[in-house]
Amino acid sequence: MNFHEVRFPTSISHGSMAGTQRRTQIVVLGSGREERNSNWADSRRHYNAGYGIKTLDDLYEVMEFYEERRGRLHGFRWKDRLDYKSCKPSKTPQPTDQVIGTGDGAQVSFQLSKTYGGAFSPWQRDITKPVSGSVRIAINGIEQTLINDFSLDTLSGDILFQSGAVPAIGALITAGFEFDVPVRFDEDTLEINLEHFDAGQVPGISIREIRI
Repeated sequence: MNFHEVRFPTSISHGSMAGTQRRTQIVVLGSGREERNSNWADSRRHYNAGYGIKTLDDLYEVMEFYEERRGRLHGFRWKDRLDYKSCKPSKTPQPTDQVIGTGDGAQVSFQLSKTYGGAFSPWQRDITKPVSGSVRIAINGIEQTLINDFSLDTLSGDILFQSGAVPAIGALITAGFEFDVPVRFDEDTLEINLEHFDAGQVPGISIREIRI
């Protein structure tokens, strides 16, 4: 996959507009009842970076970033100010924040993930772009040590336990972390009216989450 392991300028992304999208098919029956079916297993984030651009220098920085990505060709990392931790934005990630698996005595590889909701229909989101240096792992509440006990692939979010630290049968594996969202530009044209920009108009620069 064409992906650059570089983060979009956070000074701009922090002021962006953010949203999340799902795709649901709804059929209204003759009785007036509805049948609803989710076409996507996972939601998809989208952003408008234009809201974070305040100066011509900001605009130039985005243009330069856009050109290096060749428009929509190469993906990149995006820090979502609303949702970039294993916990609430105001909290500090702890090694017991998210359950990522249960040991069976043999499995050594576990995918970082984050669960949304609880009692009714929780959704588990794979975390494929963790932030290096932020990941903390625990087995049954006991924090493990990076390198000695486990390794981390920051390109995929895969946790690999060392031979002497393989989770035992029934052991609960948990994690705390910060993460980026893998995204791309949504258009192959970056078109901005500078006269309107000087007058205060917000440029439209659409960014869309991609699957890794």
